Amino acid sequence: MSVDTNPLRARQNRLLAALPDVEYELLIPHLKLVPLPYEQIIYQAEEPITQIYFPHQGAISLVSIMENGSTVEVGIVSNEGMVGIPVILGGKTTTTTALVQIPGSGVRMNADVLKTLFDQGGAIQSLLLRYIQARFTEITQGCACNRLHTLEERLARWLLTVSDRLQSDEFLLTQEFISQMLGVRRSGVTVAASTLSRAGMISYKRGRINILNREGLEATSCECYRVIRNEFSRLLGNSPG
Repeated sequence: MSVDTNPLRARQNRLLAALPDVEYELLIPHLKLVPLPYEQIIYQAEEPITQIYFPHQGAISLVSIMENGSTVEVGIVSNEGMVGIPVILGGKTTTTTALVQIPGSGVRMNADVLKTLFDQGGAIQSLLLRYIQARFTEITQGCACNRLHTLEERLARWLLTVSDRLQSDEFLLTQEFISQMLGVRRSGVTVAASTLSRAGMISYKRGRINILNREGLEATSCECYRVIRNEFSRLLGNSPG
């Protein structure tokens, strides 16, 4: 009996894993395994998106960059999703920049091919539309969170989200990066992280974060973490974690 050794048949991306076998088989000839090195630009704001990415490990940040150079993260994608949503919505550009913040690997495919398959309907269209709704919830809830909740609550939510996406309680994140993603000063992140550390919820040393008390961190986080997690679960049958 022959053994199928094609690594693409091991679906490490959970969005692709949710597709029926028949529809996933249509994608396989178009998928290419690729590394996702730190700070790789997936696409630039206002430039045509030609490739769609489905991460296996690591994390890709969707970042809004202001005229003065300040940045804020408006979304984070790991193996629960895809990068390149504007293409299947009919647009080829967007106002955000996508870049790898935590290195890993994934698969990519030509954007036009996925758009053609999406337009044919079926399970792939239904799944991706539900994913878009989940991402819409993440963005809108994030807007409310940034306006209404404390930095400590927001940091707890963001750390939990990164942990879920990476499926790990330990990861590398510098305070400078966290401040850029949350759109706050580094000094504010230092104070908030120190508060969480003194409470025994996390340890933080040389850019390495370890979540020590997940229940405590969830209790500290605002309700936005649960709202987003539950919406991913409702729409896709799994949470972002």
